[in-house]
Amino acid sequence: MGRGRVELKRIENKINRQVTFAKRRNGLLKKAYELSVLCDAEVALIVFSNRGKLYEFCSSPSMLKTLDRYQKCSYGSVEVNKPSKELENAYREYLKLKGRFEALQRTQRNLMGEDLGLLNSKELEQLERQLEGSLKHIRSTKTQCMLDQLCDLQNKEQSLMEANRALTLKLDEVCARNNLRPPWDGGDPSMTYGQPHPQAQEFFQPLECNPTLQIGYDAGGSDQMNASAATPNAPQQANGFLPGWML
Repeated sequence: MGRGRVELKRIENKINRQVTFAKRRNGLLKKAYELSVLCDAEVALIVFSNRGKLYEFCSSPSMLKTLDRYQKCSYGSVEVNKPSKELENAYREYLKLKGRFEALQRTQRNLMGEDLGLLNSKELEQLERQLEGSLKHIRSTKTQCMLDQLCDLQNKEQSLMEANRALTLKLDEVCARNNLRPPWDGGDPSMTYGQPHPQAQEFFQPLECNPTLQIGYDAGGSDQMNASAATPNAPQQANGFLPGWML
């Protein structure tokens, strides 16, 4: 009698399960080897036991090369088809952006008053309302900008006035410390800014001579100087004329 058909289900007996795993694992590795030798095929076999132990067979010298070849063959077609989908999506996005750009250009030309012949009355009214709203917004922004500038100028004016008051107070303190009177203080009207001190006038005495100074040769003055030189005992008079020999 022949062997009966084995039912494929998990073996509950642990010992029998380990024995069966060892026998069939060895048979599988043997069949893989025979296939690689008889058919000149590149075979790679990887088996993990229920305890995580690795059993492998590879007909090529390197298991990594075989796995790399498997990855290229399995996922290469997916990677080849992927750029085509991305390219299609990018082209659709390009068409969408192109249409939006053309619409914006057309709207800009309409706002500039160009290409209005293609618009109907409703679109022209909508464009007019849009321009009126934009004009109101621009005017309000301009007014707000002018108000902000005016506020800044007022703040600068206030700060300058405060600085001026501080400098005035400091100058008053300096004048009070030196017993001086500031020029803006109401007092003796004869005291003017830049008037020399009374003690300084003692160094300057008026000259008793003709205040007219004549530069050049004068015949009368030359005769008078010659007469003075002829009478040495006579007192010399200063008439304010320069002798000819000094020129």
